[in-house]
Amino acid sequence: MTAGPARPNRVGVPALSISCDMLVFGGTGDLALHKLLPALYHLHRDGRLHADMRILALARSPHSRAAYQALAERRCRAQVARADFDEASWHGFAARLDYFAMDAGQSADFGRLAKHLGDAAERVRVYYLATAPDLFEDIAAHLQIAGLAGPKARIVLEKPIGHSLASAQAINAAIGAVFDESRVFRIDHYLGKETVQNLMALRFANALFEPVWRAGHIDHVQISVCETLGVENRGGYYDQAGAMRDMVQNHLLQLLCLVAMEAPVRFDAEAVRNEKVKILEALKPLSGLDVQDKTVRGQYTAGKIGGQEVPAYYFEKHVDNDSDSETFVAIQVEIDNWRWAGVPFYLRTGKRMARKASEILIQFKPVPHRLFGDGEANRLLIRLQPEERISLQLMAKNPGKGMRLKPVELDLNLAHAFSTQRRWDAYERLLLDVIEGDSTLFMRRDEVEAAWEWIDPIIQGWHQHYQSPRPYPAGSNGPEQSQNLLERHGRRWAD
Repeated sequence: MTAGPARPNRVGVPALSISCDMLVFGGTGDLALHKLLPALYHLHRDGRLHADMRILALARSPHSRAAYQALAERRCRAQVARADFDEASWHGFAARLDYFAMDAGQSADFGRLAKHLGDAAERVRVYYLATAPDLFEDIAAHLQIAGLAGPKARIVLEKPIGHSLASAQAINAAIGAVFDESRVFRIDHYLGKETVQNLMALRFANALFEPVWRAGHIDHVQISVCETLGVENRGGYYDQAGAMRDMVQNHLLQLLCLVAMEAPVRFDAEAVRNEKVKILEALKPLSGLDVQDKTVRGQYTAGKIGGQEVPAYYFEKHVDNDSDSETFVAIQVEIDNWRWAGVPFYLRTGKRMARKASEILIQFKPVPHRLFGDGEANRLLIRLQPEERISLQLMAKNPGKGMRLKPVELDLNLAHAFSTQRRWDAYERLLLDVIEGDSTLFMRRDEVEAAWEWIDPIIQGWHQHYQSPRPYPAGSNGPEQSQNLLERHGRRWAD
């Protein structure tokens, strides 16, 4: 498998000097075809991949190399913007791309894989497990038996890492028996988003916010990840996981950590992750009656999204008709430390919501004395999607007589501010970090386990107190009870 030279670099940085094999288990799945291959194509097109890098997709389907390349091209054309798809670049990328049919559960197939790869001990090998988590342990063990887990090998694990603390610990122990922690990359694609990283820049590179980024000045924080989509073709997985395991345990808790963490002593993997773990360990436990008071589960019923009728969750493909899985979660969270004592964090995620939006709202407290009568308190809104932007709401005088105030926004649209540069997809950045061995934006073992340790009692409380999901119509803002979570304290969601 020989790759042609990459195109001249278009982003003003040198191409990688690392000779690397990228092996993608689950190579015919949606993640590989919709996210990973388009991201790798963009990196190739921009000259970020070593000329000798090889990409090998692995799955059970009996595709030939040519057939898989044709499949990959169709999917990439559908995912990549028309202006970004270049025929010459694709041919160069396809020269890197190979396919190997195998069963990840069969140890003998790993022996065949070792022969296919050949002896290249000097090369970095990255094993990306875009598979169900129940295959993680077997794949790691089979790689070791086949002699494919040498000191330069790295493994990438997609979420969720298990479905509970015990299962996460079992997976981590099995992976750790083969790969030391420095070579394990637990990926959360939210951490690769430009705006998420800008959150750290906003906090730690600007003197403006740090003095007021604390309980004395902030009333509350909202973190929302809302989707208009349903479960699509993930019904079988989602019905076992639910929104808590699928979204809260990883995406939302990671965002909370970045909002609440202290400044690391330096910007490297261990220092950043040390501070995130401290936040997870400071989360006030929720159990018993607290689960009923401070959490809301929901499940969408039939409704309209964009004028189109959509079915209820329990009529989705591969979902049980009597399913008790939640498609919506809202939680009131408290952090027991000096910076955040008494400040509620409201987390919310849901499918089939009224709008697609991932955003973080920092609601400041009002001024101590309202000199000009009524006015709104300042707030900082950090939008992750659909657009990436940061806006700060301030009070200003309305033109004309008197001192009538009006909220105005200082608005940073990242797409406009950096319009001369192509916006990287999160997977592009994270895949490049894996190849370079930079684990700053990946979760460490103790992070994953600390998150599960906090999540498990909530799920157990739901079952112990028979807290079934509250129905909400598709196209709404979730169950009414989620509004009450804030309104009883005089607050409201920023919808």
